[in-house]
Amino acid sequence: MNATQALHQLGQSLWLDNITRTLLQSGTLARYIQDLSVTGLTSNPTIFEHAIGAGDSYDASIRVLHDAGLAEEELFFELALQDLTQAADLFRPAFDASDGVDGWVSLEVSPLLAGNAAHTIQAANRLHRKADKANLFIKIPGTSEGLEAIEEVIFDGVPVNVTLLFSREQVLAAAEAYMRGLERRQAAGLDLKVTSVLSLFVSRWDVAVKQEVSPLFHNRLGIAIAVRTYKAHCELLASERWQRLAAAGAHPQRLLWASTGTKDPAAPDTLYVQALAAPGTINTLPEKTLLAFADHGRVERPLPPDGGYAEAVIEAFHREGIDDNALAARLQCEGVDAFATSWHALLTRIREKCVSPGLRV
Repeated sequence: MNATQALHQLGQSLWLDNITRTLLQSGTLARYIQDLSVTGLTSNPTIFEHAIGAGDSYDASIRVLHDAGLAEEELFFELALQDLTQAADLFRPAFDASDGVDGWVSLEVSPLLAGNAAHTIQAANRLHRKADKANLFIKIPGTSEGLEAIEEVIFDGVPVNVTLLFSREQVLAAAEAYMRGLERRQAAGLDLKVTSVLSLFVSRWDVAVKQEVSPLFHNRLGIAIAVRTYKAHCELLASERWQRLAAAGAHPQRLLWASTGTKDPAAPDTLYVQALAAPGTINTLPEKTLLAFADHGRVERPLPPDGGYAEAVIEAFHREGIDDNALAARLQCEGVDAFATSWHALLTRIREKCVSPGLRV
């Protein structure tokens, strides 16, 4: 049994944080499902920007869609759905076997909508209808406007991956939006099986503070924030409010560890995967991290639901001058900006391919 299989047996889902047409067409994703216990997949604008820009695997599809009159965003979403619906079919056995808890893929709304709740609601519903896949999440950032949209689209029955969460407080605010949406469905006599996950970004904390703290503190803050958040999430699932929803048929909104590739070359390449083993959670791994963990990772003790050492570590960072609340807000804003930059780069790549000689009829 390799380490990814051991994590799966512990009760943690492993999702791949990547998608490319080559990954699908070569059979590599199918092999990861079979051999490495991968049971889901996430995507974002940066992933698609790299995939479409690298090589010519999308060129034929771009030509067909361009000739059909599609351009820019509309053309991109057609490309993305070609990939993600194929991936969703590969994960459908995991989805069915888990009664819809696992086996998901994710498609993000345009990051340019992060500050507009009404347009996010419209886009999420439109993409959900267009995909027509039971196991496809719509990703919406956990900004204040995003939370407003999340409540509404959960009420509408759209499954949501809440992305760009960086702190316990942001996670709990997103969970609140999810529960409000479910409670409104319950009051309306609607089915409560509308699934959602909470994507907490981990390694970006350590990148952000590396130059501000002594080496003794490197690569420790992200894990402490995650452990603190896990404690709060466990408490939420044990609360009377959530238990009432669960008794009515709601699935738990699972906590997902995102940004778990090690950014510091001096740190172990499996650092965040080993540290964040916890039943009932998800870890979405970059392909390089997945392969490293399968090769030489270890499954040790699971995360303590009582928060363990987290508060002591965070307090030590306070003494180093780090304001975790302010930093969480900054990281979320920077995340939105980074995805918007990737979005613009993605559309530029598509435009370039549309006018390149190789794509003309």
